Amino acid sequence: MKQNPMIWRLIFAAFLAIASAAVVQAQESGPVTLQTRQDSQGWEAVGRLDIRGKGFCTAALIRDRLILTAAHCLYDNDGTLIAPDRFSFQAGLRDGQAQATRSVIRAVAHPDYRNTGEATNAREVAIDIAVLELDRPIRSTRMRPYRIAQRPITGDQVGVVSYGRGREDAASLEQLCDVLGRQTGVIVMTCDVEYGSSGSPVFTMGEGETRIASVVSAMAQVNGQKVSLGTSLEGPLNALLSHFATLGPARPGGTQRLINAEERNDTGAKFVRP
Repeated sequence: MKQNPMIWRLIFAAFLAIASAAVVQAQESGPVTLQTRQDSQGWEAVGRLDIRGKGFCTAALIRDRLILTAAHCLYDNDGTLIAPDRFSFQAGLRDGQAQATRSVIRAVAHPDYRNTGEATNAREVAIDIAVLELDRPIRSTRMRPYRIAQRPITGDQVGVVSYGRGREDAASLEQLCDVLGRQTGVIVMTCDVEYGSSGSPVFTMGEGETRIASVVSAMAQVNGQKVSLGTSLEGPLNALLSHFATLGPARPGGTQRLINAEERNDTGAKFVRP
């Protein structure tokens, strides 16, 4: 049965309001700039995804020629797809120096993703992921592709590495933020994200290995409390990679928003694409 979109948004915002009550007790470390090579160790495969004439998002290496980011980063303000040749990936960018720089030859969003510009649409946030194919592989002992973790559950602690407004020249690491809850594939967290943080990898640590558990899709303020929203990767990423595998070799000029969409409703929630 098809639900009224406004009712869906109100239900989603109400869920966020309940989840955000836990923010008051969350023990956050806040983002710390990765200023030195030692600070950046283990995080070099996260990079700034530059979009010529537009801005930037954040992305992470998941295969030697494949990076993961948010699907809405592939769209321009007018809703059109951004050509792959407008993207470039700067892995481990710090103070103007990248560990590796690559062009993009193809950008593919989740096959069910439909860009509406609505950060309050939980169904859209739940599949807000995309992969971009690099022109050349990145192979380095310092930049190994990240593996994917099982989805985090309420109460888990996660970390996020991101670029953002005011901290675009070096990545920032927030090592401890909390998972407040999950609903229909959307993960609500206390992670501190900014404009440019869309697509940032959310990490879990287990058995001495860092894995990506989510991708930042949106940020929100609910009754004055700041939260971030991410995609639960398990099913959506498998579907995306299966779709990508059917496309065959990239064609020259193959096509594929940084959105500042915000909305208020009666729950006091304010949603923004980071």
